[in-house]
Amino acid sequence: MNETIDALQLNLGSGGLMIMNMSLAIIMFGVALELKISHFKAIAEQPKGIFSGFISQFLFLPAITFILIWLLEPYPSFALGMMMVAACPGGNISNFFTQLARGNMALSISLTAIATLLAVLATPLNFTFWASLYPPTADILREIQVNLVQVFQIVGLILGIPLILGMLFRHYAENYAIQWTGWIKRFGIVFFGCFVVVAFSMNLEHFLGYVHFVIGLVFLHNLLALVGGYSWGKLFNLPESDCKSIAIETGIQNSGLGLLLIFSFFNSLGGMALIAAWWGIWHIIVGFIISWYWSTGKTSIKKLFSNA
Repeated sequence: MNETIDALQLNLGSGGLMIMNMSLAIIMFGVALELKISHFKAIAEQPKGIFSGFISQFLFLPAITFILIWLLEPYPSFALGMMMVAACPGGNISNFFTQLARGNMALSISLTAIATLLAVLATPLNFTFWASLYPPTADILREIQVNLVQVFQIVGLILGIPLILGMLFRHYAENYAIQWTGWIKRFGIVFFGCFVVVAFSMNLEHFLGYVHFVIGLVFLHNLLALVGGYSWGKLFNLPESDCKSIAIETGIQNSGLGLLLIFSFFNSLGGMALIAAWWGIWHIIVGFIISWYWSTGKTSIKKLFSNA
């Protein structure tokens, strides 16, 4: 079974990779239209929150992922998928969930902007560093011979360039940016969602046959990310709203970028793709759950028990 899963390859069809590139770039451009230079100035204004979020995303999550892999010893391709997700920046819907959860929106947006720019370097370096330390995943890296320079290029192309162009557009044509940002973001998300549906339908047999192997892994991995992010905020004595934001930024990862890198450099390695794909589904579900809990659910549950 190990060999079957690690040898599994998913199919995107003709032009599928290009469509994925385009949709992620559009989404990133839409996110950038909401960003201002002032969001980066937040590093000086609220350094503890930014520093805590940075540690949680780029140091804690990859490290705890590595420890989890050592303890559970999943299939090598699953382990590689977990490392890929952990190396990605926060997802583009993290700001939405932060707003629902009544977190610190300014901190969330600042972390998204900074993490996305840092990811151009941090994602490839973090992934290759941790993957090379675990012998089963190091063997796959040697076998596939990933070109790190090309990884830098594609991450910069998909994340960095749309982010910079979007912020420039916001700066020089703010009125148009405010009018168009919602439409562009919705179009990008719907476009990407349609692509995911088509891609799943083309690989439905593989997904249904193997997804039960990754459900528990993704649940535990995501839980550690959310709890760890929240705990880092508490460790820095940050307000509750800041802790919520850091937890969401750590637990809502850009799995779309992970899938793009998997299909671009790992020959559509099925085990990796299954982890990233299921994470993309699960973090939306858990995002709504924790947002509801932090906004109204916590109070409702307390009232329920007090009246019991």
